[in-house]
Amino acid sequence: MTQAFKAGAAKVDTTPPLGTLINGDFLPHYARWIHDPLHAKALVMQSGSTTIAFVIVDIMSIKKELIDLIKEEMYKRTGIKKTDILIAATHTHAAGSVTDSLLTPVDYAYRQKIFELVIDAVLKAIEKLTPAKVAYGSVHAPEHVICRRYFMKNGFITINPVTGKEDAIKTNPFNSEQFIDKPENELDPQVSYLAVQSLDGKWISLLANYSVHYVGDWENGTISADYFGVFANKLQQKLKADDDFVGIMSNGTSGESNTWDFLHPGRYPTAFFAKSELIGNELAEKVVQSLDTFLWDSNPDLSTEYVELEIEVRKPSKVELDAAKELVSTTNYRSIKKVDADNLKRIYAREQVLLNEFPNVISFPVHAFKIGTLIIGGLGGEIFAETGLSLKRLNGGTRYFTISLANGNAGYIPPAHEFVKGGYETWRCRTSHLEVNGETKIRNTLASLIEKLR
Repeated sequence: MTQAFKAGAAKVDTTPPLGTLINGDFLPHYARWIHDPLHAKALVMQSGSTTIAFVIVDIMSIKKELIDLIKEEMYKRTGIKKTDILIAATHTHAAGSVTDSLLTPVDYAYRQKIFELVIDAVLKAIEKLTPAKVAYGSVHAPEHVICRRYFMKNGFITINPVTGKEDAIKTNPFNSEQFIDKPENELDPQVSYLAVQSLDGKWISLLANYSVHYVGDWENGTISADYFGVFANKLQQKLKADDDFVGIMSNGTSGESNTWDFLHPGRYPTAFFAKSELIGNELAEKVVQSLDTFLWDSNPDLSTEYVELEIEVRKPSKVELDAAKELVSTTNYRSIKKVDADNLKRIYAREQVLLNEFPNVISFPVHAFKIGTLIIGGLGGEIFAETGLSLKRLNGGTRYFTISLANGNAGYIPPAHEFVKGGYETWRCRTSHLEVNGETKIRNTLASLIEKLR
């Protein structure tokens, strides 16, 4: 009897050359040194006539338009349908710019390089398809998930640079730690994962998911896969897997979480890369220690659901647009070297003018995969933990996780009530522009897809 289920994994080096634009900041930077290589990592699974592919790329974000082009070409070369492919960014802020962001444009030479390499990763994974088995697990790791949105003490004022009004929330209160009242939200503390081995027990891949934005303990101008890369490398070492093994860490629902502990400054080492090394290593160790808690499935069913949801775009009013144009007309953006309050207003004024050129409605990708009894969601933006936790609870909390920045990036997707509180993630711009009720529509849509897969 022929084994029905097969899997294969591969990784392709996507490290950009020195001089490539980096878009992980308000201002553009250029690659001056490479600390560790970047990759596109593909996991392909096949059962009968169904083939699905996950591709996780060490990049800050990839727009839907580019991902759609990649999927079209991938379909021509592999026959895998667009609706059966998930392509997501890890969200490292130390990678080449394939998406314009704030004052950083696209590096088109690197964009074209990524296009081919993502496809190549899937082609190589298909070549490695072999009879396989899967298992699913999760482990509690709350110590590195820190809310970056804070309520501040009375008397502290933080201003929304778009509206000029006061926010109730301060995101990342650098140099204002003494004014912190309390963090805002409950976060997702789990590392969830899908483990894949050949039938004889050889490791093929492990696709993990953790809801931390990124670590960022490097100097601007650095190329690095951040803790996502450390986790993968440490996991291979701890599993004693060979070089064919592909360890993958994907970004969960981390819209309001990071690893900057403003309430306990000193808990992490401060040397470059020391914190990402510590976090990646500890998460890998926790996963390895949990591997004996699950059962392997050598014949999981595979199925997918995919829709593109129409969501309205928040745009400036005529009065706001006219004021933004006036400020843009008096600004020399090339001369901006630091992000102070005045320059922040100028940066966001430019965002209003550019955002006004967006269509009034965009297509937002919502994706769900069923692999045996595990369901994986995919959402094309920076999703808050509240959304991810709600979806996990619908699925009993242990056999579900959400990959964010998947199939595109429409920016931050805060729940509606967060707009009342304000904070960086709600400031209207090209990376936070969906309608106020967008998160509700997206969450409900994904919940309905998950219900179909059950």
